[in-house]
Amino acid sequence: MFSGLVEARGIVRAIESRPPGVRVRVESKDVSLDAKIGDSIAINGCCLTIVEVQRSALGFDVGPETLQRTNLGGLQVGSFVNLERSLRVGDRLGGHFVTGHIDGMGTLRERVDEKDWSTFWFQMPAQIRKQVASKGSIAIDGVSLTLVDVDPEQFSTALIPHTLEKTTLGSLTVGDKVNLESDLLAKYVEKQLQSST
Repeated sequence: MFSGLVEARGIVRAIESRPPGVRVRVESKDVSLDAKIGDSIAINGCCLTIVEVQRSALGFDVGPETLQRTNLGGLQVGSFVNLERSLRVGDRLGGHFVTGHIDGMGTLRERVDEKDWSTFWFQMPAQIRKQVASKGSIAIDGVSLTLVDVDPEQFSTALIPHTLEKTTLGSLTVGDKVNLESDLLAKYVEKQLQSST
């Protein structure tokens, strides 16, 4: 379980073929300090298990399903990624509950920059449309954000200067793919509504 508060940006140092998947090595001095094999780390919001620790670089095995259904399949050596260690019991929850299970990929349709602030419009996949609402929560590449406006096929979110500077979202351009995870509570509400009809 995660909070959607990104701790650091890591950089992909290596991608090694390990059929049917790959091993991705990500460098981050902050996140690797107390990292151990078996720990869970959210990479762009996707929960992965540390399988290798080499000084400040962490290794993760990424399977074909994850490569196909998330933007991790588009990573290259030199790519930056958002990193968050899993929550511990008693940690403060400043964002919202994020499981690290990606619901689908969205696409940046429009970016409106106003001085140091930005408003982003993302196209969303059909499977999460019933799980998003204005002023609700969503995780975009692992970043906990508030939905501003929600249309049938897209939604907007406002990004403050800190988020733009400290996460990978600040470097997004129109057409870029992002990992989306809708709010956990919205999923349960949708499931209850489906089972009662």
